[in-house]
Amino acid sequence: MSLRSHKRTVDLQIITDWVTPDSRVLDLGCGRGVLLEELAHSRGTRGIGVDLQVDKIAACVKRGLSAYQGDMMGFMAAFDAGHFDHVICSRTLEEVDHPHTVIAEALRVGRCLTVGFANYGYWKNRRDSVLRGRKPRNEVHPTAWGESRPANPLTIADFEAFCGEHGYRITRHMHLRGDWKTPCTFLPNLRAGYALYELTH
Repeated sequence: MSLRSHKRTVDLQIITDWVTPDSRVLDLGCGRGVLLEELAHSRGTRGIGVDLQVDKIAACVKRGLSAYQGDMMGFMAAFDAGHFDHVICSRTLEEVDHPHTVIAEALRVGRCLTVGFANYGYWKNRRDSVLRGRKPRNEVHPTAWGESRPANPLTIADFEAFCGEHGYRITRHMHLRGDWKTPCTFLPNLRAGYALYELTH
């Protein structure tokens, strides 16, 4: 298994463990539906995904999943408050415009929100920025600038400060070391490569 595939497996398992069986799930930026498929099989969830890319929605449909191609904000606006038990935003938040509005809307339509993101405060990213004066590029962020998607990278400190400022309650979290496998319990903003949070109002 490649390092990239292993990383996907670890955070997928954590999210799966956090989702209540038989719940209604919305996956924002669902990609090819790997997480939704796992949740349906292992937790019996009723899920739907939303993504901008047509090929990824097509992949979801091939998996037998419900998915919508389009803007996530417009999609969520069609649902009543609390319609979903669980909203998931995994590896998506740093790519959206106005993430604060996405989080607010996700917590309107969902009873809780899981957020997962790569931590740009990780020490190897800081090293690359300071010593090389260039975009971080390592096992956490392997792509060159011209191949990269994230437009608004964030750190663990950024996210926790944001939650405090907006009154969002962090009900549980998991910080993983640079291998995205080993839990990180000390100085996570410096030593963790990936972070997962569950939020409620």
